[in-house]
Amino acid sequence: MDLKQYKGAVEAMLFAHAEPVPCERLADALQIEEPVVERLLLSLKDEYDKAEHGLCLLQLENRWQLATKKDYGEYVKKILDTRRNTPLSNAALETLTIIAYNQPVSRSFVEQVRGVDSSSTVNSLVEKGLIEEAGRLDLPGHPVSFRTTDAFLRTFGLTSLAQLPPLHGDLPLVEMAETGELPMETYGEV
Repeated sequence: MDLKQYKGAVEAMLFAHAEPVPCERLADALQIEEPVVERLLLSLKDEYDKAEHGLCLLQLENRWQLATKKDYGEYVKKILDTRRNTPLSNAALETLTIIAYNQPVSRSFVEQVRGVDSSSTVNSLVEKGLIEEAGRLDLPGHPVSFRTTDAFLRTFGLTSLAQLPPLHGDLPLVEMAETGELPMETYGEV
């Protein structure tokens, strides 16, 4: 295969997979060096960044995913006929903040920090795909732990958790989301 064919194969794999894929996995599938795949991904990203394309290539930490550009979100929603999502409640934003900054954490940890039962809020965030189970903690009872997902990163316009605002910065994550200073792209109305 030549480079154009490899590029087409990378594009096809990203499209078919629909979830973020590590560069290493793409390289393994193509049986080529990882740096070559990285160059192909960056070239694809540059192509998709042009105005006439409706897709973009997202880099989420060390994983890559094809997505639609924000400009076309309303059209995509119409064609998919998705139900209107409700905005995240303050309780959901608080819970999400606790998990994002302390992950992996148990439900009881979240409840200790918040001071209230958080079972339904945690379950709601799991259903929305913003958090997921991260295994069991090595504590008495071996409680289930939770962590944020790639959907969380996309929702808040982040490429990695390192981009979270500092804890003792100007505004906490909850206030930034409420004031609109933190983009909530995918789940702007969750």
